Amino acid sequence: MDAVGYDRMGSRKKLKAPKAAERASKAERIDAAIAAAAVKHRDNLAVRAVGLLSDASDQPPLLVASSVTLAAGLLLRRPRVARVGFRMLASEAVATGMKAVIKRYVARTRPHKMLEDGRYQLHKDSKAQKNEGPWNSFPSGHTAGAVAVGRAFSREYPGASGAAAALATAVGVVQLPKGTHFSSDVAAGAIVGLVAEAIVDQAMGAGAVILRTRGA
Repeated sequence: MDAVGYDRMGSRKKLKAPKAAERASKAERIDAAIAAAAVKHRDNLAVRAVGLLSDASDQPPLLVASSVTLAAGLLLRRPRVARVGFRMLASEAVATGMKAVIKRYVARTRPHKMLEDGRYQLHKDSKAQKNEGPWNSFPSGHTAGAVAVGRAFSREYPGASGAAAALATAVGVVQLPKGTHFSSDVAAGAIVGLVAEAIVDQAMGAGAVILRTRGA
């Protein structure tokens, strides 16, 4: 059956069933089925509200928030605030770099494109010929950023780990009804975020050891 939703201009229309994914792998077909079911809820008020929240997890807002936190910590001479700001900024930067490299060389149709046009593909794009929005579904950059920054914040403020994880989860899940990402895109984005933050944490730990050694 066709799903009913809205196109990119906001006009109500029938969304084409993901027949284009019928010849894809089983995992991709499952992704397509989940996308078709999820996008039906695009107009739910809760989805719209969380969608607005997810916009704040895009690269520019996260970089600004992290930079402001770092600057505030330095100006107010609050080492912990400065550290968390640096962690957030560095983690977001690394996550952005990682997901950008993957997006550049992996072409995947976004769910809304598949549902509206009946076209779907996932393949290696070694020449970055399809490095553009409608074909940049994998991985989810919003999820990567939310996870990386949330985890970075939790390093300095462990008591906020539950709230940070909940927010990152909401940002990832809402990508499905928005039609911007498949479930596997979101999972991959979460992994990118975790790895990026772990790299920053290890680097900061190594840096701290070097400073202590030199100080001794």
